[in-house]
Amino acid sequence: MRGLPRSPLPILLLLLQPWETQLQFEGPRCRTGPLDLVFVIDSSRSVRPFEFETMRQFLVGLLRRLDVGPDATRVGVIQYSSQVQSVFRLGAFSRREDMERAVRALVPLAQGTMTGLAIQYAMNVAFSVAEGARPPEARVPRVAVIVTDGRPQDRVAEVAAQARARGIEIYAVGVQRADVGSLRAMASPPLDEHVFLVESFDLIQEFGLQFQGRLCVIDHCSFGNHSCQHECVSTLAGPRCRCREGHDLLPDGRSCHARDLCNGVDHGCEFQCVSDGLTYRCLCPDGRQLQADGKSCNRCREGHVDLVLLVDGSKSVRPQNFELVKRFVNQIVDFLDVSPEGTRVGMVQFSSRVRTEFPLGRYGTAAEVKQAVLAVEYMERGTMTGLALRHMVEHSFSEAQGARSRFLNVPRVGLVFTDGRSQDDVSVWAARAKEEGIVMYAVGVGKAVEEELRQIASEPAELHVSYSPDFSTMTHLLDNLKGSICPEEGISAGTELRSPCECESLVEFQGRTLGALESLTQNHIL
Repeated sequence: MRGLPRSPLPILLLLLQPWETQLQFEGPRCRTGPLDLVFVIDSSRSVRPFEFETMRQFLVGLLRRLDVGPDATRVGVIQYSSQVQSVFRLGAFSRREDMERAVRALVPLAQGTMTGLAIQYAMNVAFSVAEGARPPEARVPRVAVIVTDGRPQDRVAEVAAQARARGIEIYAVGVQRADVGSLRAMASPPLDEHVFLVESFDLIQEFGLQFQGRLCVIDHCSFGNHSCQHECVSTLAGPRCRCREGHDLLPDGRSCHARDLCNGVDHGCEFQCVSDGLTYRCLCPDGRQLQADGKSCNRCREGHVDLVLLVDGSKSVRPQNFELVKRFVNQIVDFLDVSPEGTRVGMVQFSSRVRTEFPLGRYGTAAEVKQAVLAVEYMERGTMTGLALRHMVEHSFSEAQGARSRFLNVPRVGLVFTDGRSQDDVSVWAARAKEEGIVMYAVGVGKAVEEELRQIASEPAELHVSYSPDFSTMTHLLDNLKGSICPEEGISAGTELRSPCECESLVEFQGRTLGALESLTQNHIL
């Protein structure tokens, strides 16, 4: 949105001039080439009589600077309030005098403000060939200028998008009480060249000067010394410097410097992006190698793990921090070999109650897990960590929830995120979880209690407890967690998981059992 000058002297001088001469300046009349131009004027009851007169004179002054004619600029005017009225259509007049006479005869409608209805009329009727617009195949630009002083009483975004899709370039001019959001919803991109906001109808001529300059397309770069290091672009206000791709304009408005491409593009690097001249490259942390795609890093260890995440969704976390926790969880997921045969991930959220967001057996890829994490809605309320631990032990690691059978010896890992003291006891179900063979990790943030984190976590606490004073600095815990969650022991990726009921498994079990009995018998004899 473009602000307009507030210096009192130029404005006073403009106001002292006759209205019909305010928009005139030295030089020939503006030559625009073929153009179909429709003015959409707000004449609702909020536009007071003297303000409407000011807008009328603005139109007359602007018409006098346009190259009007059947083969040049065709002009149409519609006014609207609760209804839409055509003042004159695009093909009605070919002489400027006739247009001025029709504008001077305008009588305001003085009702509501149905701006969306007016845009629809302009799109379907005013710019139709029947009304005098040139056919689409003629490729004549179509421009609508909407002037309004208030908030629309109907919806404008959808119909304005339809109009723009049909090739109508829309300028939105707001005066005094106009709603900025509605102006931006109506206007064509770039918004800083199509949205104008003036403080009063007395200042609307400033838009006229800028609009006229845009139509005339004066090339300010063709004369004078613009001093641009790379490229010069002609704008309404004069020459403007622009940098070539991969560079940013410095504060002096002329010089350019190479851009940090990692901040300006969706680089897709899993770990770190480093700018390198006009391109960039991805890096991986120590101990991990860059994959063939040039973006991802190899996984921690492609072992088999059943991982359940217990996430604190209590009121003290707050919504913005909960989003940071979800992002943190997804960074852990990125490091895991998520698949039905590899790592399975489930998520539980807790506050005053416990809710399974998704069980272990639901998703088979990291992308599916990450999408599900992002979709989790914040619960709020209390902090019942003990209740969450009980739910995890009794339900989350059950085969019905997707956990693998104990006979397969797949490591079970529980990871608790919390930001404060639990309102119930955690010791009983934390101990029970460890008795059940679940390896427990505790991540505390902010006001989390160290003693409670140690009760939750497995031994040694130094390897299973992590703490960050703030949600925004949690990322430094990632490396420790990633290295810890990946199994040091257990079934490797190359080991085939077999059902204990299969024939080969039974034979193997029988052989081991007989061997153990024989050893016991010999020890007894000795």
